[in-house]
Formats: sequence, C-alpha cells, structure tokens
Amino acid sequence: MYQFERGRNFTKLNKFLAQKGISQKFPKAVNAETVILPNEIPEEQLKGREDLTNRVIITIDGETAKDFDDAVSVELLENGNYLLGVHIADVSYYVKEGSALDKEAFDRGTSIYLVDGVIPMLPEKLSNDLCSLQPDKLRLTLSCFMEVCKDGDIANYNISETVIKSSKRMTYTKLDEVLNGDMASRNESVSLLLVLELMRELAMVLRDKRMRRGSMDFDLPEPKVITDKAGNITEITVNPNTAATKIIEEFMIAANETIAMHINKLGLPLVYRVHERPNSEKIQQLAVLVGNMGYKFKKGKQIRPKDMQKVLFEIKDTPQQTIISTMMLRSLAKARYSDENLGHFGLASEYYCHFTAPIRRYPDVIVHRILHEWLQGKLDKKQVARFKKTVKEAATQSSETEIFAVETEREYTGYKLCEYMEGQIGQTFNGYISSVTSFGFFVQLPSTIEGLVGMSNLDDDYYVYDQATLTLTGRHTGNKYVMGQHITVQLIKVSTELRQIDFIPVPKEQKEEKKKNGTKTGRKGKRKYKTGRAKQKGKA
Repeated sequence: MYQFERGRNFTKLNKFLAQKGISQKFPKAVNAETVILPNEIPEEQLKGREDLTNRVIITIDGETAKDFDDAVSVELLENGNYLLGVHIADVSYYVKEGSALDKEAFDRGTSIYLVDGVIPMLPEKLSNDLCSLQPDKLRLTLSCFMEVCKDGDIANYNISETVIKSSKRMTYTKLDEVLNGDMASRNESVSLLLVLELMRELAMVLRDKRMRRGSMDFDLPEPKVITDKAGNITEITVNPNTAATKIIEEFMIAANETIAMHINKLGLPLVYRVHERPNSEKIQQLAVLVGNMGYKFKKGKQIRPKDMQKVLFEIKDTPQQTIISTMMLRSLAKARYSDENLGHFGLASEYYCHFTAPIRRYPDVIVHRILHEWLQGKLDKKQVARFKKTVKEAATQSSETEIFAVETEREYTGYKLCEYMEGQIGQTFNGYISSVTSFGFFVQLPSTIEGLVGMSNLDDDYYVYDQATLTLTGRHTGNKYVMGQHITVQLIKVSTELRQIDFIPVPKEQKEEKKKNGTKTGRKGKRKYKTGRAKQKGKA
C-alpha cells in the first residue's frame, strides 16, 4: 500500500515510480497473508515471554512517524549504574521465513522514504498497527537490557523475548521542550520527568565513551521539506540534531553493538553492518585539501577514526565546518551489509549490526530470527548452516536495495526541489561553493539546495581547473573559485527533467548596488523560505 493521503494527484509521482520500476501495491499473496494475521496476541505467546507491561517504556519519534518500531526505558540501579532497555518490535513473529510476506520484504529490502510519503517494506497492517509500539497496547518485542557504568562501559546485558505496553509516545519536539525547561511541556509530562532527565544523562555518558574511542559525528545540514496536501513543497528548512535525537541515536547504537558482539561471540552467522577503512589515495587527497584550508591532517595508509575525529573537533562551529565535514564524508567508503565482521570505521566499533528497525530494514528481521532461534535453543548445526547461507544472501540483497532506495530518494527529492525553484528564476541567493569540477562548481544554499555554475556561465575570464587543489583560477584576472568560498548567485535556469539547477555568480558591483538601493536578495512569493544551520546524524 502506498502510504499517502487520499484525494491527491499522483500523475507525476506515478510516472516517476513507473520509470524506477517501483510497484505501489503489494502482491495478492502478500495481502492474503496480511488479512489473516491475528489482531490479538495469542495467549501462548504472552505466557512464553517476559512481561514488561509494568515498566515505564516510551517511544520517541518524529511528529509524522507512524511506525514506532523502537521503545526505550532507563532506570538507575542501586550500584549507581544505569539499566538501559531497548525494546524492538518483534516483526519476525509475524513475518515467517519463506512466507509471501518474507519474500516480498526480502525483495524490497528497505522502505523508501520520499519527500511526501513512504513506500513501505511491509504492509500497513504490520508497519502501522501490529508491529507499531503504540501507547497502551500490548506488543510483542525483543528486548536488550544493558547495565551501563558511569564511564559508559557495558558491565552486563540480557536479551529476551518480551511483551510490552508503551507508557507514552514522545515526539522529538516535545522531548526537547521538556529538556529545555518549557514549563507547559514539563507539566504535561510530569510523571516522566525523572526518567527523561535520566535518559539525557545516560545518552551523554554513552556519547562521551563513543567519542573517546574515536567515533565520528558529521554535523551536516539535513533538509526538512514540508509539503501541502497536494504534495507541493511549501517550505524548506533544516532538521536540527537536538538532545532528543541524540538520545535515541546513542541508545540504538549501544543496542546494535551489543547484539552484534553477542552473536559474534557465540560464533553464529550474522548480517553485519560494516564500514571499511577508507582508500589511502582518497585520504591523501583529503589531507591536501584540508591542509590548504589551514588544518593539519594525518597522512598515511593506517588512518584511524580518531585522526579524522580530531579534525572534526577542530572545525566545529567554524565557517569551514560544513565544507570540510562534507569532504571527509565523501572520502570514506560506503557502509554496507556483510556476512563477515569487518568492523565499522565511522563508529570506531569492532562489532555492529542493524537490530533496531525491522519494520523498515530486512537485515534487522534476519537478526531477530537468529536471536529467536538461539533464545529458544533451536540452533543446531543444520540450522546454523542454513543461516550462514541466509545471511550471505540477505547481506548482498540488502546492500543492493539500500543503494537503489538512496538513489531513488535522492532523485525524487531533486525533482521536487527543482519544481520548487522553478518559480524563483531571476532571484539571488547567498551560499557557498560545495565542490569544484572541471566543468564548473556547485553552490549550496543554507537550505541545502544545490545548483551548478557551469564553465560556460563564467564569462569574465578563461578559467583553469586544478585537480590537486580543486580550484578554478582565471587566467587573466587571477580570480579564484575554491571550495568553502561564500558567494552570491542568481538563479537562471531550472530543469525538472534533468533535476538540474543553474546559477551564475553575481558581480560585486551588482551586490553593492543592491545594498545601496536597499534591495534584498532572496526569493519572492507567498511561500516561506527558511535558512539556518543544523546537525545531521549520518547513516550508520
């Protein structure tokens, strides 16, 4: 089922999906299996699970989220340690191995998140109902309890099949209001204040431990696109990476690492989430570029996460932060799935897997199945051999479907942003040069919209491209265009078909004339255009 509001015109959307070969509907066999899924949890399932219905367990998600597949709990133990509980929807209970539901989830591999909706991996009855950890409803879960010391070390952990009843649904915005001292929000959540403050405290403990080992955080702006009921973009701003999002990020990372370490120590097969060491040539080029911007960067084949983290700390809150962070991110390998434990370079983690989002990622479903078999004592040699084959196939398929999903999301977002910018041709914007190529340079606006200044539109001189320093230099004027340079540009052309936005530089004298006459640069029209800085959590 394609999850969008009814009554909208999807002609352009349908055309885009058809070109990508994406089906909006689930096959009949999948729908047939979904219809007969029980609306109530069988009594035998409740008896065989640890009852956590009396615990204070909450979900924390975005305002528009419908699939709540993770919930958390935090307690302070008598010895001063924290007891962190991460409770994940037990999708594998409903999606049986070899079923039509399972085969379809394997084929899709992941949900695809578009600007104005989602193409889910699982039917709505599962993703938004039976497997969604809604408040005051009994839900089957897999729980990972971790005893966390004051220094962030995990002293002990326990994994179990559980049943929970979420106490409350919190949104990131509401939680941030509570943590920032908003009295109305605090009064509304008065019964949870101690727990919420404890969550913030524990998240900082876990983050500090992660930073000490060299884990990297790329503080990059992430666009937040707001659309109306017809699917038209009305506003573009940036998503802030706030205390609330950091809490969930730290808790999910801790659970994913613990599960991966546990299964690895048991010697069982697993779909690992791996991030390999970056290519030495890319690191050498990065070192030159970072050095040209005034920062020292260790060169060498054995680059460590801490070496890159050191630079990220140095550039924090500087004008070069976004551009250098982007350059560093581009120099790294892409994270992928593997049946081999190759570690996670970006997180500086020895063991890592995806366990926390089985509603939208197929590898998580496989991880849950392995845990179930282990917990129930069913993993004999034959089962282990079968899982070895399964995880290898799932790792390959899920890596491929993830790439396809990311490309699809990027293409559709590019199309919608072009559509949004069509009405702003002739307007001027302030931005910075995000990359330089032999055919021109790209300019990124504060809203993260990016456009090209092509060589053919640099008519004041003949420009020479230097690949080593990634600069364009005017042969006669000596004028330079370099990465990170702030620049004012005018929008001259938009092609939704090619998903391309074309700018030209605004000459200094033209900018001075605008200031003299009191003319404001920016877009016109009724729709809002917000700018700002924000942080983005990278895809682990």
